Amino acid sequence: MTTETTRILPDSELVALRDLAAQLRVDSIRSSGAAGSGHPTSSLSAADLLAVLLARHLRYDWSAPKAPTNDHLIFSKGHASPLLYSVFKAAGVISDDELVGTYRKFGSRLQGHPTPALPWVDVATGSLGQGLPAGVGIALAGLRLDKLPYHVWVLCGDSETAEGSIWEALDKAGHYGLRNLTAIVDVNRYGQRGTTELEWDLDTYRRRAEAFGCRAMVVDGHDLNSIDDALRTARTATGPTVLLARTIKGRGVPDVEDKPGWHGKALPADIADRAVTALGGVRSITVAAPMPAPGQPAVTTPARGPAPDLPRYERGAKVATRKAYGEALLALAARPDVVVLDGEVSDSTRTEAFADAFPDRFFEIYIAEQQLVGAAVGLQVRGYRPFAATFAAFLSRAYDFIRMAGISGAEIKLAGSHAGVEIGADGPSQMALEDIAALRAVYGSTVLYPSDAVSCAALVAQTVDLPGVSYVRTTRGSYPVLYDNGDTFPIGGSKQLRGGPGDQVALIGAGVTVHNCLAAADRLAADGIAARVIDLYSVKPIDRDALVEAVRITGGRLVVVEDHYPQGGIGAAILEALADLGEPIRMSHLAVRGLPTSGTTAQLMDAAGIGVDAVTGAARTLAAR
Repeated sequence: MTTETTRILPDSELVALRDLAAQLRVDSIRSSGAAGSGHPTSSLSAADLLAVLLARHLRYDWSAPKAPTNDHLIFSKGHASPLLYSVFKAAGVISDDELVGTYRKFGSRLQGHPTPALPWVDVATGSLGQGLPAGVGIALAGLRLDKLPYHVWVLCGDSETAEGSIWEALDKAGHYGLRNLTAIVDVNRYGQRGTTELEWDLDTYRRRAEAFGCRAMVVDGHDLNSIDDALRTARTATGPTVLLARTIKGRGVPDVEDKPGWHGKALPADIADRAVTALGGVRSITVAAPMPAPGQPAVTTPARGPAPDLPRYERGAKVATRKAYGEALLALAARPDVVVLDGEVSDSTRTEAFADAFPDRFFEIYIAEQQLVGAAVGLQVRGYRPFAATFAAFLSRAYDFIRMAGISGAEIKLAGSHAGVEIGADGPSQMALEDIAALRAVYGSTVLYPSDAVSCAALVAQTVDLPGVSYVRTTRGSYPVLYDNGDTFPIGGSKQLRGGPGDQVALIGAGVTVHNCLAAADRLAADGIAARVIDLYSVKPIDRDALVEAVRITGGRLVVVEDHYPQGGIGAAILEALADLGEPIRMSHLAVRGLPTSGTTAQLMDAAGIGVDAVTGAARTLAAR
């Protein structure tokens, strides 16, 4: 749908754009056909949009994908990967042989959905509703930190607008006035199993986008002049733009155009051959795309910073690890690449001190946990070290984003406060009892659960340059400082707080339960039972050597105590680590097995069977065997 202000491109440019769009369509058909699978019809609908974007508006140095002034192109509708890879061929960075010969093949970097195995892909997509939230994070970096003129272009599918994360992203884009962000929605009206919720009701799409503070433009997604005009307007907008493009699924192939039942299916050979011929056959167009302007980010992001001056704590003083987390962030602020995000609980997660001291590097995401993680993923694309915090229980809302961050190889640092029954009277809705299991399962993740302020600060400091997804679980209540300032806590290590060569049983805890283990060890010592106490602060990777030594010293008598459900938690991590040991293990596993209620911390830990009495009793039973 054109407007009266639409500029008309010269005929020569229109012919070149039509040829490029035809090539993108042909290559999408050929690559998915050779693979025998893929989503060609979803690619065909957006080919005109991408032809204009690539040739005229995407400012990108394809020889230098990490150049700081490059625009960013994200396929939130990652299933349209045949189109994305066809764009890469047209940009001259992959060959026709690679495109057609390796797409979706074992070992190929042209996977079914895009991943950063390709240097021109910022984040893994394909789990719908995630590309735009990541784009918000990249745009935040550009506008608020880098202060560079690059633009973030995100291709979305109309089906994924049913995902709440899309609207979380547009809400935050509007809130932060991200004029450097454009969402291009391919409204082809067909999803996987039929028509989409709104089909071609572009007016409803428009009103929804505008309600979130975005400028919405409705265009005919196959009118090259209209597309060009809209993209030019988006580049100079004063706020975020949503380009709503009415398209036809399967455009260019009459056999499948606007017909159901073709989603996610390679075209049969006869249809594909007719389509390729009708579209003018195979081409080898290479586009000389616009180059970005030179420039450097305003913030210098060091490859590795100096050791921070960490907060210091008096041994025996009672300090909550969530407080130590917040104070560690303040120490890390000496690094200009450290940024902090919070989900409107900064007074509880203790990130508010960072927000007060460094407001330019703090991003309030409010109660939108998917966007919280999505923004962190986007910020790390630009080299920043994002620390994102909320209640540990609420990270479950963003679990798919965390999972996809692992696939992206994203370096993000998550903190979950108020974990376990330890939080007390708030009740079970606020108690994270599944988070260790969930975060352990994420590819390439690190899971840390410090027991005191000193270890918490030291572990947080180590995550700043740690690859992958890092998770620090913090505690609401205040507990005695166990360690001396300057003690080291290597990732993958543990600390032995009690014990010697004559230990009869090992008490293994992490976080709050370490303190219960220590109290139980004192009681056992009074009974003449020597108990080893291990602070298993690194849950993943785990200190297998310390566990093996404990098994051999104690004859396999282990009491494992965790403020977590038994499935997938610390006990499971220990048994996995010792599965091939070949020596007998007699493990008493104390974990939360029922549904907690409100109560005091002591009441709830006792009721769950992880209090001092339960630990002492389990150890006595094992020692007697």
